[in-house]
Amino acid sequence: MVVQTVGAFLAVISFSLILELPKKYVVLAGSIGAAGWLAYLLVDAAAGSVTAAAFLSTLLVALASHVSARIFKAPVTVFLVAGILPSVPGASIYRSVSYVISNNTELSSYYLVQTLQISGAIAMAIFIMDSLFRLGKKR
Repeated sequence: MVVQTVGAFLAVISFSLILELPKKYVVLAGSIGAAGWLAYLLVDAAAGSVTAAAFLSTLLVALASHVSARIFKAPVTVFLVAGILPSVPGASIYRSVSYVISNNTELSSYYLVQTLQISGAIAMAIFIMDSLFRLGKKR
């Protein structure tokens, strides 16, 4: 898990540099992404559900992104877009397309549904956290 977390940190930093994030936020965005990936790994190991892992880890990333944005007076997307990178279901969509090409509809359907579930969980977690912060801001 340590190696994967460090790998996620380096991947998010690399992605942040490609996105041309301001240099002063790159390490923080990498830390948020690494924390999100560690949460993903821990929830996946405990619950055995990649959908639950994606949802809970994205909640953590969205929370950390909102807090960081308020502390450093930056847009939330600076931290959020880079931070959710490790949770994006790239392997599932790859497997789905691969099984479509090899004409294995059963496995293709399985991975397509898994991809949609993970994507929906990520979107729902971001929506929930944004809504909570908007409610808190109005009060």
